[in-house]
Amino acid sequence: MLKKTLLGLTAGALFMSTGSAMAANYKIDTAGQHAFIEFRIQHLGYSWVYGSFNKFDGNFTFDEKNPAADKVNVVINTDSVDTNHAERDKHLRSADFLNAAKYPQAKFTSTKVEKKGEQYDIIGNLTLNGVTKPVTLKAKLMGEGKDPWGGYRAGFEAHATLSLQDFKIKTNLGPKSQEVELIISVEGVQEKA
Repeated sequence: MLKKTLLGLTAGALFMSTGSAMAANYKIDTAGQHAFIEFRIQHLGYSWVYGSFNKFDGNFTFDEKNPAADKVNVVINTDSVDTNHAERDKHLRSADFLNAAKYPQAKFTSTKVEKKGEQYDIIGNLTLNGVTKPVTLKAKLMGEGKDPWGGYRAGFEAHATLSLQDFKIKTNLGPKSQEVELIISVEGVQEKA
């Protein structure tokens, strides 16, 4: 009887420790260039302009069994906008668009995470150009597992569409250029407890 009780307690402890190990904190791997925040917007309805933000940082928690406990925090340096065209980037940093001198950072902080099939809805507040608005990122788990250096990683891809006017960006580039599409790809390294 004592042996069965000890076995039960040991199994329970293992199950509990495995469950708690699933809920983990991850640092977004920007140093290793395994994370990207990119965007695209139509140019006059004739083509797409693609760009990215080269400097950002953040973290997230991930618990596959309890997505409601997950959290995401990202800070973006708006002056790091890069569309591979110096004059356009200078214009995007100006008060006509990102107003990077006055608002050097954009921030996303999640308020809720919901799993819907294979997709995660990451609901949160985005602060951009001094305006905070609710935004939903449609995210997908790309994969997770051990890396060759003894760490553990998880990667996600997410998409969102933002209205420029919602964030007081009033420059009008035509009717097909009122929204910008975000494409976010992040790989996080699990932080040691």
